[in-house]
Amino acid sequence: MPARKKKFSRPSTKARRPAARSAVKPRGKQAKPLAVTGPADGILRGVEWRGGLDDGALILLDQTRLPTVIGYQAIRALEPLRQAIIDLVVRGAPAIGIAGAYGLVLHLVPFALKAKNSSTLEKPFAVAFERLVTSRPTAVNLKWALERMRDCFQRHLSDLTALELCARLLMEAKRIHREDAELCARIAENGARLLPKSGGVLTHCNTGALATGGVGTALGCIVQAHRDGRQIQVFADETRPLLQGARLTALELQRAKVPVTLICDSMAAHLMQRGKIQAVIVGADRITANGDAANKIGTYGLAVLAKHHGIPFYVAAPYSTFDLSLKDGMLIEIEERKADEVRRPQGTQFSPADVPVANPAFDVTPAALITTIITERGVIHKPEKGGVAKLMAGNYSEPAI
Repeated sequence: MPARKKKFSRPSTKARRPAARSAVKPRGKQAKPLAVTGPADGILRGVEWRGGLDDGALILLDQTRLPTVIGYQAIRALEPLRQAIIDLVVRGAPAIGIAGAYGLVLHLVPFALKAKNSSTLEKPFAVAFERLVTSRPTAVNLKWALERMRDCFQRHLSDLTALELCARLLMEAKRIHREDAELCARIAENGARLLPKSGGVLTHCNTGALATGGVGTALGCIVQAHRDGRQIQVFADETRPLLQGARLTALELQRAKVPVTLICDSMAAHLMQRGKIQAVIVGADRITANGDAANKIGTYGLAVLAKHHGIPFYVAAPYSTFDLSLKDGMLIEIEERKADEVRRPQGTQFSPADVPVANPAFDVTPAALITTIITERGVIHKPEKGGVAKLMAGNYSEPAI
């Protein structure tokens, strides 16, 4: 990753030491049950930390049950979190990065309770890092967040007690979460201006509050454009095989009072041909140095269609989605998911039980098909002509603590 530069001007935290609780309650069966309720403000959020260091839990909105059931899981240990990431209980590149950061804290606290010194935490940290970073290989945000937590861990390993170090890591995880909300707001502002004043906007998969720590990336741009008074009609691809567009995006847009029409994935070309689509906007799980973008399977096909019909194709993502270590998208590892997600979607069998299945979770859209990449730092027009490395140099995070 490129060298990091400070952006936010905040009071120095150098002299602060996180207060370690003198009596930390044991986790597990003795831990006080956490009441899990729905959102007070009506906004569905995929990830939330509740409680403190001693009694905290990671609250995940179970996105596999949406839209029919709004239910939550309280995660207090590493392996349940890893499984929740794999099973898409929590999903979306920024959201799983945030969840992974909190997961490191959850795993370390029980070890810190028995630790004689901070160095005792090195092995469990390494184990948790490896278990989480391998849970979903394509989205780079997870690796980015875990590496940032590792930097914090190593920076304070020698000068804090084990519990103080866990407290510091919880502070860092919350900063990652807060920063993502701020980045999403800026992406939404930058992207809303590019959308048509009136007309149809097509989006794919889900890129809203469910997938991020804030208002979302591509979906955040759409919601902001609606709030700004743009008369847009959203067409949401159902996004097979897991139907994130049908189950999640349609739900989020309805709750935000944004006009939305759900379509089958195969209808996009017809709508473009009939002049009903004026822009396409999607998110990304990884963007390489040359501007190639990996996103939910089906995105590449939409980009080809948009190019043929002369429709602008926008990609919205924060800086944590950029992987400048890869020169192009052909180097991105593409996650292959279970065959039954295609054979038995939502638990109902639609094909012969033993038919072979190809189920890549992502595809790669070449930079030449992308009109503009929208980031919190600004936009990159015609990314195939360069500009990615220049715009993404440095770091928008707060000063290190």
